Amino acid sequence: MLKSKRKSLFGWVTAALLLFPGGFVFAQDGTYSGYSPYSVYGIGELSAGGTATTRMMGGAGIGMRNRRILNLLNPAAVTARDSLSFMADFSMSATNTLYQQDGFTSAHNTFNISSLALSFPIWRSSAMLVGLTPVSNMGYHFSTTVTDPALVGRVGNVEYTSSGSGSVYQLMIAGGATFWNRLSVGAEFQYYFGNLSKATTLTFEETSQRDIDNGFNLSLHSPSLKLGVQYEAVLPDNLFLTAGATWRMKAPLRGYVDDYQIATVSSVSDTLRFKTDTLARSVSLPQELGFGLSLRKGDRWAANLDFTLADWTASGFDGQRGFANKGALPFAASVSRSIRGGFEFTPNRYDARYYLRRVTYRGGAYYNQAYYRVGGHRIDAYGLTFGLTLPINNRLYNGVSLGLDVGRRGSMADGLVRETYVNFHIGFNIHDIWFRKYRYE
Repeated sequence: MLKSKRKSLFGWVTAALLLFPGGFVFAQDGTYSGYSPYSVYGIGELSAGGTATTRMMGGAGIGMRNRRILNLLNPAAVTARDSLSFMADFSMSATNTLYQQDGFTSAHNTFNISSLALSFPIWRSSAMLVGLTPVSNMGYHFSTTVTDPALVGRVGNVEYTSSGSGSVYQLMIAGGATFWNRLSVGAEFQYYFGNLSKATTLTFEETSQRDIDNGFNLSLHSPSLKLGVQYEAVLPDNLFLTAGATWRMKAPLRGYVDDYQIATVSSVSDTLRFKTDTLARSVSLPQELGFGLSLRKGDRWAANLDFTLADWTASGFDGQRGFANKGALPFAASVSRSIRGGFEFTPNRYDARYYLRRVTYRGGAYYNQAYYRVGGHRIDAYGLTFGLTLPINNRLYNGVSLGLDVGRRGSMADGLVRETYVNFHIGFNIHDIWFRKYRYE
């Protein structure tokens, strides 16, 4: 009887939240690898991908071939290198976001590692890359006080709190080869893994009432494969035009989802529900297509343009507990698209007098459509990127990359949240020459 009564109370609170979708105030406590109210759906907010260097150029790089930096966006680009060079990249990001919703304003800051990668030659025109990057980040914490008189009159004041955290990561092992000095092909084995946690709490002011904790714990893993190709054409005046394409196969998620409900009063807890769903290919990450063009003039400048497309409507997120969100403004899987463009410019890489002329300057812009809709609304993001790479050793390609990403996501229509963010990126480009035979000891 008590179990049935508590379920009824939870239904009353849910109904109240459906009537007052604009009453959420976002908190700033807790530590998260990412933070966004939109990360409540699916596997959270998808990472932009790439290193700090490519993020400075709007995130474009499917067609880019630059032997001085690592390109994680196309496995075929692993062969763009000096034949004996060892390369590494370590990038980090700091995000500062302002949230606005129906007169409420809040802010949050997060810090996360965005990429770690190593690359080395294998034989002649072939090379390998090993790396680790985040695929998605989940982080949110919001609360509201239920004001429905019918409910307050029965059980007193009730506070509703919802929070989530966790990340999904990608381990990648890529290999590529170049044929006829123009055509490069590559394949990348990807292994996704991570844990996500979503929790909601009903806290009753009356001490005789039992607080209700509901939530999901998700443990996910899945292998996948990404194929890439690039073709480089030589034009007059030391110009190089490269066309690139990528295809990532569909990746059914494996693992499990724990669904629980716990009632607590006077430090005494009672488990009302605990159920584990095994993910038997019921949800998946969709296949993704990407296309890119790059125009480069020697070591002086380059311009990149990318387009990516993925259909998430068959992902299964909408019907799977722990992934779907059926709150006041329900989420629904959609088609994600992105257009990204950027450029880089180095005044004179070999200038012996002026250091600033050896610095590489970068900029770009992007437009993204999220893989979900909220209350029927498409969630778009757009922004501008800026940055530079400070060379450390002009003989080698070592450098420190600094970048800035300024953008906006979502809107305030129908109780939605608008995010205005400033992201700071820092990357360390490491380069060395291996396997040299010295003529003298």
